[in-house]
Amino acid sequence: MANPQQRLSSIQGHLSGDAPARQALLAKNPDDIVITFALRTPLTKARKGALKDTLLDDMLIALLTAVREKSNLDPSLVEDVCVGNVLAQGSAYIARSAVLAAGFPVTASASVANRFCSSGLLAIQNIANQIATGSIDVGIAVGAESMSTNADGGAPNLSAQILAHPVAKQNTMPMGQTSENVAGQFNVTREKQDIFAARSYQRAELAQKSGWTVDEILPIKVQVKDPGTGEVKEIIADRDDGVRYGTTAESLGKIRPAFPQWKPSNTTGGNASQITDGAAAVLLMKRSKALALGQPIVGKFCGATVAGLEPRIMGIGPTLAIPKILGKLGLSKDDVDVFEINEAFASMGVYCVEKLGLDVAKVNPRGGAIALGHPLGCTGARQVVTVLSELRRQDKRLAVTSMCVGTGMGMAGVLVSEH
Repeated sequence: MANPQQRLSSIQGHLSGDAPARQALLAKNPDDIVITFALRTPLTKARKGALKDTLLDDMLIALLTAVREKSNLDPSLVEDVCVGNVLAQGSAYIARSAVLAAGFPVTASASVANRFCSSGLLAIQNIANQIATGSIDVGIAVGAESMSTNADGGAPNLSAQILAHPVAKQNTMPMGQTSENVAGQFNVTREKQDIFAARSYQRAELAQKSGWTVDEILPIKVQVKDPGTGEVKEIIADRDDGVRYGTTAESLGKIRPAFPQWKPSNTTGGNASQITDGAAAVLLMKRSKALALGQPIVGKFCGATVAGLEPRIMGIGPTLAIPKILGKLGLSKDDVDVFEINEAFASMGVYCVEKLGLDVAKVNPRGGAIALGHPLGCTGARQVVTVLSELRRQDKRLAVTSMCVGTGMGMAGVLVSEH
């Protein structure tokens, strides 16, 4: 079995492309799969933030209602809605019910996609593939997770046959252990992790204070219960509440390890992604359809791919998935204006940036999951909403979105902004 380093070396050539490939992606063709609307809720702290008492059902209804109302699209044209979700029991019932409750007619179908942390991106890929093959003309991809109301139970009880397999049994490892595995195997120091995490907080603080995130966030009216008095009040949730202002590498360095039972014990509550609630939605169709309907085109979905690796070091998944998607599209890393890489842990974030030789200035310019949070099923779609907004702000065109995936995978996709 080839190890991750050997596999990465075998596809390193895909990190060198040429300008014509970029220009080909920027060109406009009738069959392009385009994004005509992209929006997300704020991301709020699980069990503490503004969405802590909001059920997944209600979060989806609020977001899908906004898509229906704000997109100015006849809702009867929406043929399918795919919801990326990881934790909710009965999610298929919830997805279909939320579509109907949000005002879409009974002709709009619904499904659920689950590939752990990449579920939102998988939902986008599923809808895009249906459009590309002519199965549907218009669809909505959603990523949504209420980590407050749906607890993560971890890996289920696995069979003796799985537990006897040397690689399959790695899926019993908690995610925190995989972070320490990456830090230990690839010598990612605590200092590097805290510097990476501090940068995430600082960029998120700047983005929030500068108003960069306003156009990507849907303010939603929710009810919040006071844990002390039990009083329920109605508020407007309109901002990401996990951003810790004034964070520095020095302040993060004072936080004790979260997993002292695993070495090198570098992961902390300050340099790992936050447990969070949130949802994001993307409306897709062919360019020809969008033009016929008079829909504004905000971006183009160029494709996505997935790669597998050992579950014990699942965090390095983007180092396999990013070169793979660049190779499929003939791109180089230098063709990419912005990278959104999910910050599951700073250990994997540091490793991925260094291994791929990425320009740090291009990676998560608004901060990532360490500062904003990682609602599991939401993140893949949230990053798409964020990066389209950031490309508009920078007046840039091409982005890669990627994430590591529990059980040992990585996923990556390429988007073009048409602001």
